[in-house]
Amino acid sequence: MTTALGPTTFDTLLESARTGALGPDPAGRRIAVAFTTRQAVRHDGRGTGYRNEVLSLRLGEAVGSCAVEPGALPDSAIDDCVGADVARLLHHPLLPVRVAALDAYLMHVTPHTPAHGARPAGLPAGTSLEKSRARARAVAELLDVPAGSRVLVVGVVNSLLEALRGRGLDPVPCDFKGGVTEWGDPVVTDALAAAEHCDALLVSGMTLGNGTFEPLRRHALRHGKPLVMFAQTGSAILPRFLGHGVSAVCAEPYPFFWLDGGPGTVHRYGGPAPEGTR
Repeated sequence: MTTALGPTTFDTLLESARTGALGPDPAGRRIAVAFTTRQAVRHDGRGTGYRNEVLSLRLGEAVGSCAVEPGALPDSAIDDCVGADVARLLHHPLLPVRVAALDAYLMHVTPHTPAHGARPAGLPAGTSLEKSRARARAVAELLDVPAGSRVLVVGVVNSLLEALRGRGLDPVPCDFKGGVTEWGDPVVTDALAAAEHCDALLVSGMTLGNGTFEPLRRHALRHGKPLVMFAQTGSAILPRFLGHGVSAVCAEPYPFFWLDGGPGTVHRYGGPAPEGTR
């Protein structure tokens, strides 16, 4: 799904939303609920864990989200958002607020339905690790590269690394925090430098909220490399960049797979044709 205006950057898409070029006047739409979700996880059988913090905004039936580093979002951001009109939040000084507001607005305008290009993929009920692995398979299947390809993974998710190796791919984990993976692999911290030596990019939507998405998108576009986004952050934003550097998106709006043990759904855009349709 792409807008007819042909967005070239996140900022131009944001400006299009501000002016009402993508749908109804955002000044006439108000955020009813603003909340954060904080989570710590260590899957059974895994030796390491991680924490998540996500800002979410409710606009009508839609929820838009942006992940942040735990503790980085001031409490005042929630007060700024609740009851505010979307137009004001699209100008908010905090980038995560602008991302969550744009995500909520675009989710309201173009929800994840087949009419808008989404292909739903079910996640079965299960433990946190089972659901993590199921989500990882749904993401990894969007990479259309041959075995042996080096894949930069921005935003280390152990289940994704596991799924890529299961397809015969060579993942290069990358995260600002550095360190090592569950299996002792070093985690690089400079995504653009590592991208130069990789054949494809698999990137978290969290890059929208920390300002690192655009350089990676431009790199993929300039070098003709596949760029697949796995998006809890900006799930309704990133499909707008299909054909503009992004080759596929696995969109996962709130509630996320880690919040519930029951069945769930992710929505895939772009990538290889599903089995049985090729």
